[in-house]
Amino acid sequence: MKGSNSLKATKKEWFGLAVIALPCMLYSMDLTVLNLAVPKLTADLNPSGTQLLWIVDIYGFLLAGFLITMGTLGDHIGRRKLLLIGAVAFGLASVLAAFSSSAEILILARAILGIAGATLAPSTLSLISNMFRDEKERTTAIAVWITSFSLGGAVGPVIGGIMLEHYWWGSVFLIAIPIMVLLLIAGPALLPEFKNSNAGKTDLVSALLSLAMVLAIIYGVKNISVEGFSWLPLLSIVLGLLLGVLFIRRQHYLKNPFIDLRMFRVPVFSSSLIIYLLSTFILFGMFFFIAQFLQLVLNLSPLAAGLWMLPSFAGFIVGSMATPILSKRFSPVNIVFTGLLIAAVGFGLLTQLRPDNGLVLVVTALGIFSLGIAPVFTLATDMVVGSAPPEQAGAAASLSETSSELGGALGIAILGSIGALIFKKNMTHMSEIDTLGAAVTEAGVLAPDRGTSLLNTAQVAFTQGMKTVSAICLAISIVLAALVYIFRKKITVHVA
Repeated sequence: MKGSNSLKATKKEWFGLAVIALPCMLYSMDLTVLNLAVPKLTADLNPSGTQLLWIVDIYGFLLAGFLITMGTLGDHIGRRKLLLIGAVAFGLASVLAAFSSSAEILILARAILGIAGATLAPSTLSLISNMFRDEKERTTAIAVWITSFSLGGAVGPVIGGIMLEHYWWGSVFLIAIPIMVLLLIAGPALLPEFKNSNAGKTDLVSALLSLAMVLAIIYGVKNISVEGFSWLPLLSIVLGLLLGVLFIRRQHYLKNPFIDLRMFRVPVFSSSLIIYLLSTFILFGMFFFIAQFLQLVLNLSPLAAGLWMLPSFAGFIVGSMATPILSKRFSPVNIVFTGLLIAAVGFGLLTQLRPDNGLVLVVTALGIFSLGIAPVFTLATDMVVGSAPPEQAGAAASLSETSSELGGALGIAILGSIGALIFKKNMTHMSEIDTLGAAVTEAGVLAPDRGTSLLNTAQVAFTQGMKTVSAICLAISIVLAALVYIFRKKITVHVA
């Protein structure tokens, strides 16, 4: 019976949760910490422009591509085993990256880090579903899990900055070593093993189709976000969608499907995935503009911009950790509904943005919409995992993380493209300049009066695009909240 003492976690599970939180922090730290090291590694390794792009991007590409495969593999061979294998691979790849002597070796190391990193989120999240069978305790555990990612994103640039202040660029990768060693020591003692004993053989063709599908779509949308619409990324997205159709058709004919599509028939599972995807869509899309606004409109240094974004991480942490407390008094659907409306307030504030009133308004809006989105992330994740059968928790966790990665990539690509179109429209007499960064570079080589005029025009044009995107995010938040409220009876927590 739900809530009975037999379902309550012991101290061992809670200590195990602390161990699980460590690789999750590392997961998000490794997505951001490299950006700080780019100037030093560029001077040392002298990569070409294409090589530098691969150094930065290949981690995220392969991480997203392998999530589904790793989540399902954990269900087959054991979630703890996969987590520990991933920890070893991550640690060794971190050493290889730290002491890379060429751009090619660093690209290889980052690729291995991405594949190893794909084991971390689905393994840890599915282990939580096994360790915490009580609904309220599982919500608390997932709140801690979500918070660990926020902490990683917050402290990553700070720790990376300290390391780069005193050591060489490769030192930022060595942060992973003590964390992974601790996981390898404590994991076997504190984390239970769980696998699906009836899983059958892993279908290699399905694994390859899922990998190619996600990689093609992510590659396409990320290239659109950087270079705009062209035939190659669009073709990549179409190819990814076709591979997705083949993947789904194959699952219908397999005796032991790679992903059990029956999970999508559970309303709470499918609706929670959509909520998660759209929430990451608006969040990452907005962050894409805020980072540029702080540095290129308000002229803050990268460090100062990072520090002013700390209220966002604080909002995430407070919102995530408040979710279990709120869940004792309110239903998950009501919390998600309210969280989306709070987020809408933050996006609404950004529609009032001007180049000369930006800092206080942006920081306030950041804190508000992060505070509102955090419970949505926590409960959407909780509902996805809680509604899946225990033997398929790894696959469910991987789908949850894949929807997050895809939502973030789509948000940057689509909202970024809309902002770029509005920017170009407002740069009426300077059509050759298509980004704010290009305008800043061009202004630096012009005569002072012309440079100042160009920069002011570009900053106003960028702000106008950012305000439009904020209005879109506001509308999506309100519409999503309305749909959650209308279909609240179908979107209920269901533990399989």
